[in-house]
Amino acid sequence: MEILFIGIGAFIVFLVILLLFPSGAPQNDIQNRLAQLDGEAGQLASGATLGPEELNKPFVDRIIRPLLARMAGKRDPKEIKRAQKSNIRKMLAQAGYPGGLTVGEFLVIQNLCLVIAPSVAVAFGVVLKWQPMQLVMGGIFGLIIGVLGPRMFLQRKIADRLHAVTKQLPDVLDLLTVAVEAGLGFDAACDKVVEKMRGPIPDEFSLTLRHIRMGQSRRDAFKDMADRLDHPDMSAFVSAIVQADQLGVSIGQVLRIQSDQLREKRRQRAEEEAAKAPVKMMIPLVFFIFPNVGIIIGAPAVFQILEAGQDMEGK
Repeated sequence: MEILFIGIGAFIVFLVILLLFPSGAPQNDIQNRLAQLDGEAGQLASGATLGPEELNKPFVDRIIRPLLARMAGKRDPKEIKRAQKSNIRKMLAQAGYPGGLTVGEFLVIQNLCLVIAPSVAVAFGVVLKWQPMQLVMGGIFGLIIGVLGPRMFLQRKIADRLHAVTKQLPDVLDLLTVAVEAGLGFDAACDKVVEKMRGPIPDEFSLTLRHIRMGQSRRDAFKDMADRLDHPDMSAFVSAIVQADQLGVSIGQVLRIQSDQLREKRRQRAEEEAAKAPVKMMIPLVFFIFPNVGIIIGAPAVFQILEAGQDMEGK
């Protein structure tokens, strides 16, 4: 029985590998492929049956892949892959490229997790001699972990980095304001931030300044920084800087206004969290603290009542 379930698990892993890593010759000759498709369409329109070449294709190419294409809304697989890579690239940029991961490396890790996680779960169940239903549930749980694990890790990194940006941005604006009002230019003030501070914003400033020194305009470089972070406060700051640069307004005054606004927002966030605290405290109070207090206060009274009842019965 164990050998049967190992074989089933191996077949599932093999099927996943087939779906994730498609085989076949590269389709570089577009004109020949279009001509072949036109010929097949003409045969189907004239009522001709499928040829032996079509029938000799593997089951995955004849049945599974057309179903997947239909479920995907008949979108071009290259277009889907391009959109997926663009989404992953944006998420990696928001997360600060943890561990220096590239898009290709993250996709490889994601595909490996899809194969390794259910395989490890099934192998672990076989070693512990689980029941067949437990093996199936373990494989499904491993597959869910393989699908959601890499994305959850990346989303957690993004949340931590955006939280760090929210906390650090008012301090960065204070340093920029002091540096600009002391006579430094805006780029030199950003260099001062990179030199004196550590965190996600100085890292983004360093990358943006490198882009500016390579020839990119300040407006485009800071807009790219705002797009990478995708943080509302940073987007408002970049918009204010770009408008001040276009209209010739004093950047020092704009920075001071932005700093005051962000500090006001931080104070409002703190008040909001403080207002939520009583509601969040109700659950531990009701389920963990109030029962213990009731036991401590009520237990002696209960014992006294029981003793009084026993005395009355004895009399």
